[in-house]
Amino acid sequence: MSYQLALALIAFGIVSSITPGPNNLMLMASGANFGFRPTIPHMLGVALGFVFMLFLVGIGLVKVFELFPASFTALKVISSLYLLYLAWKIANAAPLKTHREDEHDGSNAKPFTFLQAAAFQWVNPKAWTMGTTAIAAYTLKDNPSLGVLIICTVFLIVNLPCIAIWTFAGTKISQFLNSPSKTRAFNITAAILLIASLYPAWFGH
Repeated sequence: MSYQLALALIAFGIVSSITPGPNNLMLMASGANFGFRPTIPHMLGVALGFVFMLFLVGIGLVKVFELFPASFTALKVISSLYLLYLAWKIANAAPLKTHREDEHDGSNAKPFTFLQAAAFQWVNPKAWTMGTTAIAAYTLKDNPSLGVLIICTVFLIVNLPCIAIWTFAGTKISQFLNSPSKTRAFNITAAILLIASLYPAWFGH
Protein backbone atom coordinates (compact mmCIF):
# COMPACT_ATOMS: atom_id res chain seq x y z
CA MET A 1 0.00 0.00 0.00
CA SER A 2 1.39 3.38 -1.01
CA TYR A 3 2.05 6.14 1.52
CA GLN A 4 -0.70 8.31 0.02
CA LEU A 5 -3.24 5.49 0.06
CA ALA A 6 -2.36 4.64 3.66
CA LEU A 7 -2.88 8.26 4.75
CA ALA A 8 -6.19 8.39 2.91
CA LEU A 9 -7.31 5.17 4.62
CA ILE A 10 -6.34 6.49 8.06
CA ALA A 11 -8.19 9.76 7.39
CA PHE A 12 -11.25 7.85 6.23
CA GLY A 13 -11.11 5.61 9.31
CA ILE A 14 -10.92 8.56 11.70
CA VAL A 15 -13.60 10.67 10.02
CA SER A 16 -16.05 7.79 9.58
CA SER A 17 -15.45 6.58 13.16
CA ILE A 18 -15.82 9.93 14.92
CA THR A 19 -18.76 11.41 13.02
CA PRO A 20 -22.30 10.97 14.39
CA GLY A 21 -23.95 7.63 13.80
CA PRO A 22 -25.94 4.97 15.67
CA ASN A 23 -22.91 3.62 17.56
CA ASN A 24 -21.66 7.00 18.72
CA LEU A 25 -25.08 8.33 19.68
CA MET A 26 -25.85 5.17 21.66
CA LEU A 27 -22.46 5.34 23.39
CA MET A 28 -23.03 8.98 24.30
CA ALA A 29 -26.41 8.09 25.77
CA SER A 30 -24.88 5.14 27.64
CA GLY A 31 -22.08 7.32 29.00
CA ALA A 32 -24.61 9.87 30.21
CA ASN A 33 -26.92 7.32 31.80
CA PHE A 34 -24.48 4.73 33.17
CA GLY A 35 -20.99 6.27 33.20
CA PHE A 36 -17.74 5.56 31.35
CA ARG A 37 -16.56 2.37 33.01
CA PRO A 38 -19.86 0.44 32.70
CA THR A 39 -19.92 1.41 29.01
CA ILE A 40 -16.45 -0.05 28.26
CA PRO A 41 -17.83 -3.48 27.21
CA HIS A 42 -20.17 -1.63 24.84
CA MET A 43 -17.21 0.28 23.35
CA LEU A 44 -15.12 -2.87 22.94
CA GLY A 45 -18.05 -4.65 21.33
CA VAL A 46 -18.42 -1.82 18.82
CA ALA A 47 -14.71 -1.67 17.96
CA LEU A 48 -14.02 -5.41 17.72
CA GLY A 49 -17.43 -6.31 16.34
CA PHE A 50 -17.03 -3.82 13.50
CA VAL A 51 -13.55 -5.08 12.63
CA PHE A 52 -14.85 -8.66 12.53
CA MET A 53 -17.70 -7.60 10.26
CA LEU A 54 -15.27 -5.61 8.10
CA PHE A 55 -13.08 -8.70 7.72
CA LEU A 56 -15.99 -10.86 6.59
CA VAL A 57 -17.17 -8.17 4.18
CA GLY A 58 -13.64 -7.98 2.79
CA ILE A 59 -13.30 -11.70 2.17
CA GLY A 60 -16.47 -11.97 0.16
CA LEU A 61 -19.74 -11.07 1.87
CA VAL A 62 -20.04 -7.97 -0.31
CA LYS A 63 -20.24 -10.34 -3.32
CA VAL A 64 -23.48 -11.73 -1.93
CA PHE A 65 -25.02 -8.26 -2.04
CA GLU A 66 -23.79 -7.77 -5.60
CA LEU A 67 -25.38 -11.06 -6.69
CA PHE A 68 -28.57 -10.54 -4.69
CA PRO A 69 -29.25 -6.77 -4.37
CA ALA A 70 -32.56 -7.44 -2.63
CA SER A 71 -30.69 -8.96 0.31
CA PHE A 72 -29.01 -5.63 1.04
CA THR A 73 -32.34 -3.81 0.84
CA ALA A 74 -33.83 -6.35 3.24
CA LEU A 75 -30.90 -5.79 5.60
CA LYS A 76 -31.50 -2.03 5.54
CA VAL A 77 -35.18 -2.50 6.35
CA ILE A 78 -34.42 -4.81 9.27
CA SER A 79 -31.67 -2.48 10.48
CA SER A 80 -33.95 0.54 10.35
CA LEU A 81 -36.73 -1.20 12.27
CA TYR A 82 -34.27 -2.30 14.94
CA LEU A 83 -32.85 1.21 15.25
CA LEU A 84 -36.36 2.59 15.68
CA TYR A 85 -36.85 0.09 18.50
CA LEU A 86 -33.58 1.16 20.14
CA ALA A 87 -34.56 4.82 19.78
CA TRP A 88 -37.82 4.06 21.57
CA LYS A 89 -35.89 2.28 24.34
CA ILE A 90 -33.53 5.25 24.76
CA ALA A 91 -36.36 7.78 24.75
CA ASN A 92 -38.16 5.83 27.46
CA ALA A 93 -35.09 5.05 29.56
CA ALA A 94 -35.42 5.73 33.28
CA PRO A 95 -33.84 8.95 34.58
CA LEU A 96 -30.23 8.82 35.74
CA LYS A 97 -31.22 8.89 39.41
CA THR A 98 -33.36 5.83 38.87
CA HIS A 99 -30.46 3.99 37.23
CA ARG A 100 -28.33 4.59 40.30
CA GLU A 101 -31.11 3.36 42.54
CA ASP A 102 -31.41 0.28 40.31
CA GLU A 103 -28.12 -0.95 41.74
CA HIS A 104 -29.96 -1.50 44.98
CA ASP A 105 -33.46 -2.46 43.88
CA GLY A 106 -32.53 -5.21 41.42
CA SER A 107 -33.78 -3.50 38.27
CA ASN A 108 -32.37 -4.75 34.96
CA ALA A 109 -31.42 -1.31 33.61
CA LYS A 110 -27.89 -1.65 32.23
CA PRO A 111 -25.76 -0.72 29.21
CA PHE A 112 -25.09 -2.96 26.22
CA THR A 113 -22.86 -5.96 26.83
CA PHE A 114 -19.85 -6.74 24.63
CA LEU A 115 -21.76 -9.37 22.64
CA GLN A 116 -24.83 -7.17 22.21
CA ALA A 117 -22.71 -4.32 20.87
CA ALA A 118 -20.77 -6.65 18.55
CA ALA A 119 -23.97 -8.18 17.20
CA PHE A 120 -25.45 -4.71 16.68
CA GLN A 121 -22.84 -3.98 14.01
CA TRP A 122 -24.65 -6.38 11.69
CA VAL A 123 -27.80 -4.24 11.77
CA ASN A 124 -26.07 -0.86 11.85
CA PRO A 125 -26.53 0.95 8.50
CA LYS A 126 -23.56 3.24 9.05
CA ALA A 127 -21.30 0.28 9.85
CA TRP A 128 -22.29 -1.39 6.58
CA THR A 129 -21.67 1.84 4.67
CA MET A 130 -18.27 2.29 6.31
CA GLY A 131 -17.30 -1.33 5.72
CA THR A 132 -18.33 -1.63 2.09
CA THR A 133 -16.83 1.78 1.24
CA ALA A 134 -13.51 0.97 2.91
CA ILE A 135 -13.22 -2.39 1.15
CA ALA A 136 -14.19 -0.97 -2.24
CA ALA A 137 -11.90 2.06 -2.03
CA TYR A 138 -8.80 0.80 -0.23
CA THR A 139 -8.40 -2.93 -0.97
CA LEU A 140 -5.16 -3.64 -2.81
CA LYS A 141 -5.96 -4.90 -6.29
CA ASP A 142 -2.79 -6.97 -6.55
CA ASN A 143 -3.08 -8.44 -3.03
CA PRO A 144 -6.70 -8.22 -1.78
CA SER A 145 -6.12 -10.36 1.31
CA LEU A 146 -3.31 -8.13 2.54
CA GLY A 147 -5.40 -5.07 1.77
CA VAL A 148 -8.27 -6.37 3.91
CA LEU A 149 -5.89 -7.05 6.81
CA ILE A 150 -4.44 -3.54 6.57
CA ILE A 151 -7.91 -1.97 6.50
CA CYS A 152 -8.99 -4.01 9.53
CA THR A 153 -5.82 -3.06 11.41
CA VAL A 154 -6.31 0.65 10.72
CA PHE A 155 -9.89 0.56 11.98
CA LEU A 156 -8.87 -1.48 15.00
CA ILE A 157 -6.41 1.29 15.92
CA VAL A 158 -8.48 4.39 15.19
CA ASN A 159 -12.03 3.30 16.01
CA LEU A 160 -11.78 2.76 19.77
CA PRO A 161 -10.29 6.20 20.62
CA CYS A 162 -12.92 7.88 18.42
CA ILE A 163 -15.89 6.18 20.03
CA ALA A 164 -14.40 6.67 23.50
CA ILE A 165 -14.66 10.42 22.90
CA TRP A 166 -18.43 10.09 22.49
CA THR A 167 -18.74 8.04 25.66
CA PHE A 168 -16.64 10.56 27.57
CA ALA A 169 -18.77 13.38 26.20
CA GLY A 170 -21.82 11.57 27.52
CA THR A 171 -20.33 11.39 31.01
CA LYS A 172 -19.71 15.15 30.94
CA ILE A 173 -23.25 15.80 29.77
CA SER A 174 -24.50 13.72 32.68
CA GLN A 175 -23.18 16.38 35.07
CA PHE A 176 -25.94 18.66 33.80
CA LEU A 177 -28.62 15.99 33.95
CA ASN A 178 -29.37 16.69 37.58
CA SER A 179 -33.11 16.16 37.36
CA PRO A 180 -35.38 13.49 35.87
CA SER A 181 -36.86 16.01 33.42
CA LYS A 182 -33.42 16.99 32.06
CA THR A 183 -32.38 13.36 31.71
CA ARG A 184 -35.58 12.52 29.89
CA ALA A 185 -35.13 15.50 27.57
CA PHE A 186 -31.59 14.34 26.79
CA ASN A 187 -32.70 10.76 26.13
CA ILE A 188 -35.50 11.92 23.83
CA THR A 189 -33.04 14.15 21.94
CA ALA A 190 -30.59 11.25 21.61
CA ALA A 191 -33.41 9.04 20.31
CA ILE A 192 -34.39 11.64 17.70
CA LEU A 193 -30.78 11.96 16.56
CA LEU A 194 -30.52 8.16 16.36
CA ILE A 195 -33.55 8.10 14.05
CA ALA A 196 -32.07 10.98 12.01
CA SER A 197 -28.87 8.95 11.56
CA LEU A 198 -30.86 6.64 9.27
CA TYR A 199 -31.14 9.38 6.64
CA PRO A 200 -27.74 8.78 4.94
CA ALA A 201 -28.47 5.05 4.68
CA TRP A 202 -31.68 5.65 2.73
CA PHE A 203 -31.23 9.00 1.01
CA GLY A 204 -27.47 9.61 1.00
CA HIS A 205 -26.86 8.25 -2.49
